[in-house]
Amino acid sequence: MRISFRFPHSLSSNATRHRRRRSLILACALIAALPLAWRGTSCGHDFDFHLQSWLEVVHHWREGVLYPHWGVSANYGAGEPRFVFYPPLSWLLGALLGLVLPWAWTPVAFTLIALIACGLSFFSMAREWMESDAAAVAACVYLLNPYMMFVAYERTAYGELLSAIWLPLLVLYGLRRQSSMLPLALIVATLWLTNAPAAVMGCYLLVLIVLVAAIQERSLMLIRRAAGAVALGLGLAAFYIVPAVYEERWVEIARAIGSGMRVEDSFLFGHTGEAFHDQVLRTASWIAVAMVLTAIVAAIFSRSKPNPLRRSFLASLFTICVLLLPFSDFLWRHVPELQFLQFPWRWLLVLGIVMAALIGLALRGSFLQADTRKTILVRAIAMLSLAVIMTSLAASIVWQPCDDEDNIAAQQATFRNGGFEGTDEYTAANSDNGDIQRQLPLVRVLSVADVDQADSSIAENPEWVKNAANTIPAQIEIQRWKTENKTVEITTQSSAYAVFRLMDYPAWQVRVNGQSLVLRPHRDDGLMTVPIPDGRSTITIAYVATRDVELGRALSLLAICIAIAVFVQTKRRRNLQLS
Repeated sequence: MRISFRFPHSLSSNATRHRRRRSLILACALIAALPLAWRGTSCGHDFDFHLQSWLEVVHHWREGVLYPHWGVSANYGAGEPRFVFYPPLSWLLGALLGLVLPWAWTPVAFTLIALIACGLSFFSMAREWMESDAAAVAACVYLLNPYMMFVAYERTAYGELLSAIWLPLLVLYGLRRQSSMLPLALIVATLWLTNAPAAVMGCYLLVLIVLVAAIQERSLMLIRRAAGAVALGLGLAAFYIVPAVYEERWVEIARAIGSGMRVEDSFLFGHTGEAFHDQVLRTASWIAVAMVLTAIVAAIFSRSKPNPLRRSFLASLFTICVLLLPFSDFLWRHVPELQFLQFPWRWLLVLGIVMAALIGLALRGSFLQADTRKTILVRAIAMLSLAVIMTSLAASIVWQPCDDEDNIAAQQATFRNGGFEGTDEYTAANSDNGDIQRQLPLVRVLSVADVDQADSSIAENPEWVKNAANTIPAQIEIQRWKTENKTVEITTQSSAYAVFRLMDYPAWQVRVNGQSLVLRPHRDDGLMTVPIPDGRSTITIAYVATRDVELGRALSLLAICIAIAVFVQTKRRRNLQLS
């Protein structure tokens, strides 16, 4: 009896090809991150913010707080509600890496993981509409595109870099014909938990591509599925979204779109007169021009091979081009949440997917698709050469050196001793964080609530100097001083005001001798001020879950129950179809 081994051999051959494609993607990602290993971390625009957040989270974990809300080192130790507003996945990943790696290697590892995951997620998406070899080439282009290098090297916007992983999967599950509402909902939720501007762009991208596909197919199925997935995804992420939206009224969130950070300041090749802003805008503008032109050329070469992905991405390409130019200002002002993207060129994150996908579609049927040793070698050499070129350009043009204050060791020391400048948009409402003095004692006992504070119109955050005229003699005993839980005992001979080195915020629950204190005096610097009677007073301060937080958690729990029900129903339907 003759036994044939062709089928197992075919499986082995397919597995080998798949490993080869993944290896090419991994090699390109390694090359892209290599300068960060041998030249050092790029201290880009957002590097300080992210590194400080990672240090903060590790500090919380060591205190037993698994999900932090308060950033203790901001505002020179007075803190800010950073983790209420900034999505958690990037700071959780950075902190986890910081626990197992030296801090000097953490940004490198973060960037490498993000780039590898970007390539693999795009590959998973692209294989749905093109040959696997073309998909692998397009995935390499995606992780090496100039905006990705700009984000990783010049901006070091780690949340945005991480969000680039989920956008291709959003396209995959948004346009896939098979039942995929649950994975699409999970991607929507994950995107919101990674980066809010990317989530806004992702939701609008999903609306656009689904509408185009639905019109083409003359079917409402994709629209109904996408609408259900977005609703479920927002519910799953509600534990973050609801507090972040509701508590905007408690901070100076409008500062996020102040001068230089407004949409109208950052249309392509705009000019504000502020040297740093204009230099960054000029770089982003040339990147946009290069990517748009490349996408147009790829679209031309792919025109003989139409499919739903191409049509949807052509519509996306046109929309992005419109949004990059000043005449789209009306849309930026009136489309919900769009202005909080701050920079129109952030849409280049989406353009990277469009450009790479159109390149992959243009390669379909070309000689590069042949599975011969020659074409395999040509593909590998071409992609590795592209990786070397793009990485060399990034390392020489947009890599940012660290000065003495920005390097990791210096920031670790500052975190332990004194803290950092605060984030403007997270400043408590009706307060000026420029009035907070540096090197303040943990607690001061003052005769008047609003004395002993700086004037930022004269100097921002000056060094604190003790003024005996404003101070009441007191015995202060710090019984507990943790990030989100504090207990202080104060003994005075007369009534006074205890001013804490702590930014006041509605989520702080304050008790004086067991009695809740809701209404507290307001200071221009926003520091917590507690009136105390004469004699001994025990003050406890704890960060608590407010009603908006409880609502968000309840909605997320409900969404999890719905997701489980959808999963069970989908599995049951598949089992019935198989039987």
